[in-house]
Amino acid sequence: MAQRIVVDPITRIEGHLRIEAELDANNTITAAYSSGTMVRGIELILRGRDPREAWAFTQRACGVCTTVHSFASIRAVEDALGIQIPKAANLMRNMMIAQQYVHDHVMHFYHLHALDWVDVVNALQADPAETAAIQQAISPWPNSSPGYFADVQRKVQAIVDSGQLSLFANAYWGHPAYKLPPEINLLATAHYLEALDWQSHVTKIHTIFGGKNPHPNFVVGGVPMPIDVNSDTALNAERLSIISDSIDRIINFVDQVYLPDVLAIAPYYLDYAGLGEGLGNFLTWGEFPDVDHSDTSKFLVPRAVILNRDLGSIFEPDPTDMNLMKEFIAHSWYDYTDGDGVGRHPWAGETSFNYTGPKPPYDFLEVEQKYTWLKAPRWNETPMEVGPLARVLAMYAKGHPQTVSLVDSTLDALGAPVEALFSTLGRTAARALESKVFADHLRTLFNDLIAEISAGNTKTFNDEKWEPTSWPREARGFGFMEAPRGALGHWVVIKDRKIDNFQMVVPTTWNASPRDHKGQPGAYEMSLVGTQMAKPEWPLEILRTVHSFDPCMACAIHMVDAEGQDVAEVATGLNVCVR
Repeated sequence: MAQRIVVDPITRIEGHLRIEAELDANNTITAAYSSGTMVRGIELILRGRDPREAWAFTQRACGVCTTVHSFASIRAVEDALGIQIPKAANLMRNMMIAQQYVHDHVMHFYHLHALDWVDVVNALQADPAETAAIQQAISPWPNSSPGYFADVQRKVQAIVDSGQLSLFANAYWGHPAYKLPPEINLLATAHYLEALDWQSHVTKIHTIFGGKNPHPNFVVGGVPMPIDVNSDTALNAERLSIISDSIDRIINFVDQVYLPDVLAIAPYYLDYAGLGEGLGNFLTWGEFPDVDHSDTSKFLVPRAVILNRDLGSIFEPDPTDMNLMKEFIAHSWYDYTDGDGVGRHPWAGETSFNYTGPKPPYDFLEVEQKYTWLKAPRWNETPMEVGPLARVLAMYAKGHPQTVSLVDSTLDALGAPVEALFSTLGRTAARALESKVFADHLRTLFNDLIAEISAGNTKTFNDEKWEPTSWPREARGFGFMEAPRGALGHWVVIKDRKIDNFQMVVPTTWNASPRDHKGQPGAYEMSLVGTQMAKPEWPLEILRTVHSFDPCMACAIHMVDAEGQDVAEVATGLNVCVR
């Protein structure tokens, strides 16, 4: 019997994910299984509600992905009802999206993913003067003196001496797979701490346009923030100045900290340029639309499908195609009325909890049966990877000049072939590269908004079809959003002016999906195959690849009965079982 290890839950993600992996005699993973151990019922909650309030519920699916679910649901309703928003409103939305990307990617790299590569405790052995020299050589970032890095070292020493690793817990310090020299460990640790403070400044775009963050306010038909440079309660000159300053902070951190750190760390882990590929199939719904969302030719991020690594043959998928876009449940804890072997387009989707077979708790997943709360989305019955790598590949294949330049220069700096993109390291690098593209695009969007305001085009809300009496009796809509983690789709069916069906196919549903009706694994499952582990009881190699996707399962688990009483609560923590 093959050795199987269990990592449950995977930590430093949003939500609860279980990974089981089978190892051969050389401790190489031969098969892996991904299980979402939580259940979300947002789709059921939305039935019978006013479509205009869907955004307020969908954004509560997650404490991190609030903005992306709001925009996807709003776009779905606007698509169904034929609502086109004003240009200024579209620019403001796109600015919020661009800020969300960079904020999320920086947070992910430093606070969720970096500890897979950076040995914080080893940073105590660093020479602060050598770390300062490295910093000064790779960028003009001002925090670069030996005294500064010595101070960071003292802070880390105090944490270690306390016996409570606090924010540096849940890692495997001293693992033989860590390869960075102490000085680069210290450099990255310093930037980990700096990124915590940086976040408080860059969220101001959401706070101003949406009134608060997280869970900003939104509205079908535009944005809730009016424009009036002479008003204290609208978007005025002072608030525009704050936003401009926030954009400068975003660009500077990406240019002088994030990108240089990725390029400083990557050379020590070039073996991961050949690990963690997964499927070789990629999908994007596209992002940064113009006012007419149906004109995909104007998207900055293309709507695209790439199959079998073929960047020369990219085509545009139609998310409304009932034959090609489907979700399957052969290995998911759900039931379809017409059986487990069929797939359903989200407009005809079902969220049914009638399945009565084996479910948690268990020692091992029953992988020949149903083993997860995630469905298996498929494009033309083919598993797809979504996320930063899919977007960068799509922009690269389409010849987006800045993306082509960034990708080529990065590959050249690492001495890596283009095939290195299809890997754990490529996925991590893609997140940083698109952060540069989107940070610069944020400044372009701001300048375009200033031009609109200067021209007197200050309308931010279209109330033409706001009243339900103007709606058709039946309507269907698709709402897209290239969330930081990948292609997010919301499909809504409206009947008699109420939501009749609502289905959310989120990025992690694509990437963390189980095997489907054909036995095809999802992206997580396939990406782990072939990875050799130094110490199976310390599954650092699994975390590196799984974290490269940035899983988002949702916030916490509470199962509630009809009377509203808690049935069960699943506590967090890291448990590793090797048998």
